[in-house]
Amino acid sequence: MSGLGEKTVLAVDPGTEKCGLAIVTRLASGNIEIAWRRVVPASEVADWALKAFAVREFSMIIVGSGSRSRPTQEALRSQFPHVGILVVDERETTLQARERYWEHNPRRGWRRLLPATLQTPPEPIDDFAAVVLAERVLGS
Repeated sequence: MSGLGEKTVLAVDPGTEKCGLAIVTRLASGNIEIAWRRVVPASEVADWALKAFAVREFSMIIVGSGSRSRPTQEALRSQFPHVGILVVDERETTLQARERYWEHNPRRGWRRLLPATLQTPPEPIDDFAAVVLAERVLGS
């Protein structure tokens, strides 16, 4: 993994109402770094992608293949015509995103007693679904 080099991507989990965005970097060491993440209104995905680019430039956009994938791709392509877009299978990203959420937000109190897979996070996790998509491509 360490021979792959550093690469930064913008990953997008498209949806009807909201989209998850994440800037994820595979470091030269092979480790994955989450540089930025947000859940944004679907209608504003291209504007938020531009804001993300200001945080950290990315060389590729990864878009989940689920609902609203094609309109999301078109919006991003119009904003970033020279950046490649890769469409990735979204299967099981919600379950994996839930796990990532609890890794970043440790359960407290009674929540520690129940398995994380049985609990619904108290806020949208579309940004963590985007992280999962990026990890699939970057090879974590």
